[in-house]
Amino acid sequence: MKNVLILASGEIAKEFVHRVSESRINENYYYISFAKESLSDKHCFSHITCLDIDPTSYMRLKDVMLDREFRTVFIVMDNKMEAFYTLQNVRVLNPELLIIFVNSWRDELDLDLDSDNITIIDSNEILASNLYEKLPNVPLIATNIGVGQGEIMEVLVPFGSSFAFRHVGSISHKKWRVVAIYRDEEQILPNPKTMIKPYDRLIVMGNPIVLERVYKKINRRQGVFPEPFGSNLYLILDSEVKKEDILLQINEAVYLSNQLSRTKLYVRLIDINDFDLIKELRLFENDNVSLLLSYKDDEVFDDINNDIKQLDIGLFLLDKRLFFKKNFKEYLYDLSRPVYIFGDKSIYNIKESLILIDNSLQMESLSSSVFDFSENLGLSLSLCDYNPDGDFEDSRNIIQHYEALSRLYNFKISIKRKRVNPVRELVKHKEVLHISPFSKNIRDTSLISFLSIEMSYFFLSIKKHPQLLIPIDN
Repeated sequence: MKNVLILASGEIAKEFVHRVSESRINENYYYISFAKESLSDKHCFSHITCLDIDPTSYMRLKDVMLDREFRTVFIVMDNKMEAFYTLQNVRVLNPELLIIFVNSWRDELDLDLDSDNITIIDSNEILASNLYEKLPNVPLIATNIGVGQGEIMEVLVPFGSSFAFRHVGSISHKKWRVVAIYRDEEQILPNPKTMIKPYDRLIVMGNPIVLERVYKKINRRQGVFPEPFGSNLYLILDSEVKKEDILLQINEAVYLSNQLSRTKLYVRLIDINDFDLIKELRLFENDNVSLLLSYKDDEVFDDINNDIKQLDIGLFLLDKRLFFKKNFKEYLYDLSRPVYIFGDKSIYNIKESLILIDNSLQMESLSSSVFDFSENLGLSLSLCDYNPDGDFEDSRNIIQHYEALSRLYNFKISIKRKRVNPVRELVKHKEVLHISPFSKNIRDTSLISFLSIEMSYFFLSIKKHPQLLIPIDN
C-alpha cells in the first residue's frame, strides 16, 4: 500500500479531499491535514488518517514525515504564503519526494520550482481549458491520459454526419481506432458490425494529427452534392472527339450543373486543333459556365492542378475514352474526387440510379453522396444484390445502412436480390445511372482485364450507361 500525504486548505482542497474520501482505490493510504468534518465518515477510518497539524510548521511536519515513507505529497492550499512555506518544509525534509503543487493565484510564482520532482497544476489554466472544450467544434481531449497530446479524444457524432449510420468496420482506421461508444449513458465496446448512430459519443485513439482530421470529418455535415468534395463541376473535353459528341457532353454537363444547385461549371478543352470549335463553345459561357483552354498536351495535368487550387472542384466530367487516356484514370483517382463518365444514354432520359452491392463495407462511405445526388436529379435509387451463388448474407450490413439512411432522408429505395451474374444483369438495364465506389481496383484495371473476378474490372466496359464514381475512404 502506498502512502500519500495531502496538505490541504480552501474550497478546491475541500472538493479534492471529498473525492479522495469516496475513492474506491484501496491500494493507497492517505494522510490528510484538513478538517475532519469535510470527510465522509464511512471512509475516514478505513484508508485515511486525519492529521491535526499546521503544515507551515517545520517541526509539526517533520514529526509526520520522518515516521512514514510517502510516495507523493499534494499541496492544495488557498493561501499563497502558507503554500510556499509548506512546500519549502517538504523539500527540506525530503528533496527527492514527488510533489504535486496547486497554483491558484493569478500572479506568477516567485519561488524556484525548477525541479523534475515537482508538478505544477495551474487551476486557472485548467478552468480555462475546460471552458474552451465547451466551445462548439472543439474536441474533448484527454490531457491526463497517455502523453496528453491529443492521442485520446471524445467526439460527438452530429445529426447528418458522414459517420452516422455507418458500421465501424466500414471506416478506414489507419493510425487511429474507435475504442468505445457511449450511447444513452451506456458504454459500447464496438466490433466491426457495430453501427454508429447520431449523437453517439465516440472515444477515439491514435495519432494526434490524424485525430484532428478525423474530428473534422465526423463533424462535417453532408451538403448538396458535390459537397463535401468541392462546390463546382469540371468538364474535360478532348477536341479530338467528334464535334457532335463534344456538344452533347457540354449540354449534359450544363444540365447537371443546373440540377445540382449552387454549382458552377468550368470547361477545360484540351488537345486543341479546331478553333471553330472554340467559338462554338464560347456560346455556352455565362455567369455559371466558363471555358478554359489547354494548348499544350504535356501541360494538361499542370493546368488541371492549378484549376483545382483556385476553383473548388468537386466533380469531374469526361468521356470513357479520355478516362483511359494518358494516365487520366490514375490521376483522377489520386485527386479523391467524384468522376462522372458519359454513356451512350444521356442523363436527361434516365430515371433510376443503381448501385451493385459487391460485399464491400466501403460502400457505406459513399452512401450520403448517393442519396444526395439521386434526390437532386429526381432519380429513384435501387440497391442491387446480384449474386450468382445466391448468398445474400454478406450484404446484410450494407442494406441495413442504406435502409437507415432511407428513413433519415425520407427517400425511398428499392432493394433487389437476384441470383444472377451482376455484369450480365447490368447490361440488361436500359436507362440507368450506375454509381460505384472509385476504388483502387478501378484505378489499377483496364478495359481488357476481363479475366479478373473483381466486378469493378467489368462494369467500365459497359458503354451505354453513364457512371458516377465516388471516392471511398482510403
